Amino acid sequence: MNNCVLMAEVIQEPQLRYTSDTQTPIAEMVVQFEALREGDPPASLKVVGWNTLAQDMQAKYRQGDRLIIEGRLNMNSFDTPHGYKEKKAELTAQRIHQLGGGERIVGTSESDPTAMPGHAPAPMPTASAPIPTPTPAPAMPVASPTAADYDEIPF
Repeated sequence: MNNCVLMAEVIQEPQLRYTSDTQTPIAEMVVQFEALREGDPPASLKVVGWNTLAQDMQAKYRQGDRLIIEGRLNMNSFDTPHGYKEKKAELTAQRIHQLGGGERIVGTSESDPTAMPGHAPAPMPTASAPIPTPTPAPAMPVASPTAADYDEIPF
C-alpha cells in the first residue's frame, strides 16, 4: 500500500486549474521539508490535490504555512530538452492538516468527523516537547483455527 505522511512548509502557493474535458479542479503547490542529514539542503516536492481538496488548497494555504500532508507518492518520468530521461517525485494529497495558529483539517471525506467545524486535531509535538511512549495493549488469548473454521469459506 502506498501511503505517505509528510510535514512540510509551503514554498510556492497552490495554483488552481481545471481539466479540459471534465472541468475537474486540480491544485498544485510546492512544499519544502528538512533534509535527513545535518548540513544537507532542504528538499522540495510538488503536491497535487483533486476536486474539493484542490479548491480548499487554493483558498486556504499560503507560502510559509506548515502542513502535514497525507497522500500517495508517485514517480513521474519525462524527457528533458537535452534528450535525457528524468524522474521526479510527486505527492497526491488525500488529506491536509495545517499546523500553527488556527489549526484546521481539510479532507476529501464529507463524513469524516474530524473535518467538521469545532473538531480541531490534537497539537503536534514539537522538537522541545518529548513524544509520549505508547503503552502496549494487554495480550489477549487467541484460539487457533480448526478444520471447522475453514468448512464455510465460499469459493
